[in-house]
Amino acid sequence: MSTNVPQNQDQQEIDLFVIFKKAADFFQWINRVLFLSIRFFVKNAIVVFLLILLGFGVGLYLDKTKQQYDHHIIVAPNFKSTDYLYAKIDLLASKIAERDTAFLNSVGLHKYSSLRSIRIEPVVDIYKLISSNDQNFELLALLAQNGDLKTVVKETTTSKNYNFHTIIVSTEGTTTQNDIIDPLLRYLNTNRYYADVQKIAVANIQQKIKVKEDIILQIDEIIKSYTTNKESVIKNDKMMYYSENNQLDNIIKTKDTLFSTMAALKMELFNSKKIINDNSVVLNIKNNKFSNGKLKFILPFVLLAFFVLTQLFISFYKNQSAKHAAQ
Repeated sequence: MSTNVPQNQDQQEIDLFVIFKKAADFFQWINRVLFLSIRFFVKNAIVVFLLILLGFGVGLYLDKTKQQYDHHIIVAPNFKSTDYLYAKIDLLASKIAERDTAFLNSVGLHKYSSLRSIRIEPVVDIYKLISSNDQNFELLALLAQNGDLKTVVKETTTSKNYNFHTIIVSTEGTTTQNDIIDPLLRYLNTNRYYADVQKIAVANIQQKIKVKEDIILQIDEIIKSYTTNKESVIKNDKMMYYSENNQLDNIIKTKDTLFSTMAALKMELFNSKKIINDNSVVLNIKNNKFSNGKLKFILPFVLLAFFVLTQLFISFYKNQSAKHAAQ
């Protein structure tokens, strides 16, 4: 026992000495790297200054002339055309990425040179989706069991069931509705199949409205006959009671229901004017992503990094060449 304790103490002292030595070597290496870095920048001060000036100037020019803007179009696809809408936007996105000028010209986007990208995403309204159909609630609950609810409500299979979607168009510089938005909407609303479906749907809605208007006229005639039948009506000041037939109240409620249905049908008819109905357009939203408007600060660092890496490569090559020649 007495012989082991001194040996353990000696071992611990050796270990501490090694640790302190490594720490001292590390700080010495940091000091050397810091000194060499300062000497490098002092030695190349003129080149560094010119690179910073050049990067700042070029970045300032690009920030003023190459700023990117987003334009939001909130649309409502009619006649179950959501899949068609997403397919059209995907096609446009690929053509813009390919810079297919012939295709972009053919669809009316003659100011294609400023286009940078296009995408579509749903306007998430999970409460309306659930309330519109009990099956939607059951399906959503089932999907949520196997994944995160936030992910489920935004994935493609769910998002296509929302009523509204936002088309986001990105351009270099500002634009106008005539240059980009109107040609885009005309392109989306040009489809022979959905145009035929639209005609049938509009005719059906108009027929439903006419039928309900006729029913309301018949109800008005029935109510009028009640009020003119003095033997069946008892009048007391401004209030009227029907003494023999208690169905008058139900008839009036039916009329109110028909009015509500007609109001919904008229709104549906109004929204059926287009295959892809544009509800609102917001133009020229400045894109505040990382690089947009900040190139005057980014480019100087990029140029400096390139210069430093180039010098390191040259220095490494010279050292290795000298070692190889000495062998």
